[in-house]
Amino acid sequence: MATGPRFKEIGARLSNWGRWGAGDQRGTLNHLTPADVAAAASLVQLGDHLELSIPLAKSGPHSQRRRSARVNPVHLMALLPGDIDLGDGVDVADDYVVMPLQAATQWDSLAHVGYDHQLYNGVPTSAIKALTGAERNGIEASLPGFTGRGVLLDLPALHGLSRLPADHAITPGELEAAESRQGVRVTRGDALLVRTGWLAHGLTEGWDGWLEIEPGLTLDCAEWLHQREVCTVAADNWGVEIAPYPEDDGVLALHCVLIRDMGMMLGEMWQLDDLASACAADGRWEFLLVAPPLRVPGAVGSPVSPVAVR
Repeated sequence: MATGPRFKEIGARLSNWGRWGAGDQRGTLNHLTPADVAAAASLVQLGDHLELSIPLAKSGPHSQRRRSARVNPVHLMALLPGDIDLGDGVDVADDYVVMPLQAATQWDSLAHVGYDHQLYNGVPTSAIKALTGAERNGIEASLPGFTGRGVLLDLPALHGLSRLPADHAITPGELEAAESRQGVRVTRGDALLVRTGWLAHGLTEGWDGWLEIEPGLTLDCAEWLHQREVCTVAADNWGVEIAPYPEDDGVLALHCVLIRDMGMMLGEMWQLDDLASACAADGRWEFLLVAPPLRVPGAVGSPVSPVAVR
């Protein structure tokens, strides 16, 4: 007899609803303390800082995606030098961008995914309005966002590859094997960055079909992340979790558990190759990560330009 998708049982068991109060909208960001931020700042030894985003450009991945409201960003000039005469030989230029808030390197807010008509902490999905967006769990509730210890786990390197195969399912055991290989451990309050190599595949070989499949975390990783009390997970693929989704797990299974049940923001399409190279060069896989979202009231996601400082 069918019992429904597996993620609902797992989500009920791992739920953080009420853990930080009935009105909480920050979820697992509550794991991060001022002492954790101070400790993360002490990880800066070289002064190197690596920016982890991809361009907000018309050449992005969404031009090939089917069944999606997302399109690539459109950048237009509003004012060119010479359009107005300010005098004294002064020239100015202005421009603007039209884009979905989740078109490139991004955060998913706690209003991005729900199920059974509820979002994180029992907020009804009807709290998302057409004109005003999310009345609760919007991206602005996460501000000042994440600034703390980041840990990068390089899964292709674990297997001696430049990127994982498209159908590779990352298990908790593989996360621990990567920790062991790299000599690092993901702990409470951390941001876990997972390199799969999938973004580099799209950037170098083209976006055709890139959004239809991806290597990523399995649903079983939810329990691991819950036990470790991780703040957030970001990856260099388009959806963090493996796709297509295993049928028994359900649609967007890991999103549902992490965002809706545990209250965890997810980062997608983060460029991690340069950071992986820097970490491999000196064997330090932990760093100060600074990644605030934009303050867009009611938004269910946000562009982000994360910076890892080493």
